[in-house]
Amino acid sequence: MMEKDRRLERVLTLIKERGWTFKKCLEDGCESIDFEYRGVSYHIWEFYDQEWGVETNVRHGGSMEEITGDYEAELLEIMKEWK
Repeated sequence: MMEKDRRLERVLTLIKERGWTFKKCLEDGCESIDFEYRGVSYHIWEFYDQEWGVETNVRHGGSMEEITGDYEAELLEIMKEWK
């Protein structure tokens, strides 16, 4: 597996700034963050399969999707809209 320079640092910063409860784990070089917003549990699970990506439910709450490429920027765009 390729090493990644940073792991969801900006997403974690946003979660901390907003005061949301979270749990962070690192396993096999991939990071995962579970957090709560307005009583709903959200998940961001990082993976590497030829390229880095995440499996997450931040866009649709109840359903998971995979995001690759600049997934951190996409996650931030979604989460910054939450009030």
